[in-house]
Amino acid sequence: MGFLSVLSMAHKLVKERVSPGDTVIDATCGNGVDTLFLAELVGPRGTVYAFDIQEEALERTRQRLNDSAAGAALHLVHASHADMVEQISADGRGKAAAAMFNLGYLPGADQSVITTPDGTLAALKAALAVLRPSGIVTVVLYPGHPGGAEEADAALQWASSLPQSLAQTVLYRMAQKAEAPYLLAIEKR
Repeated sequence: MGFLSVLSMAHKLVKERVSPGDTVIDATCGNGVDTLFLAELVGPRGTVYAFDIQEEALERTRQRLNDSAAGAALHLVHASHADMVEQISADGRGKAAAAMFNLGYLPGADQSVITTPDGTLAALKAALAVLRPSGIVTVVLYPGHPGGAEEADAALQWASSLPQSLAQTVLYRMAQKAEAPYLLAIEKR
């Protein structure tokens, strides 16, 4: 039996902290895999905010959730994840149980449209602002594509500099392969 993939580990960490009825965020909805996972966790009493700057990603996510039995209140937001504080209802701020990021580009789409260090750092700060205490942010980083290493380094440097009184961070990474995707997880105190 091998180790969990970075995506499976992100799901495991989120599942441990999310309950039915919670508010959760998919900061980069892409194909909707994490959005569906979150919707199933929070159930019909829960709320999912799913962000993407590409309409194609929102449509893929909408289709994936339409094809499922997940009944969570879904808010598909055609905006940058950096704008999540403004996009989440006032009563939901400071109460989110989890925010999931899967960085890089939308598979099967224009690979020149990628997440960037500046936008990602702003979004990570916003995610911490909307999380409740003991809430979690998971960030799957892809250093192997153009621009990915710079983004991964910036996210890791930012997370490493967080005061321990605010959050604790962990890395889940394959040690033998520098360009392999890896997981950064941040738990708010």
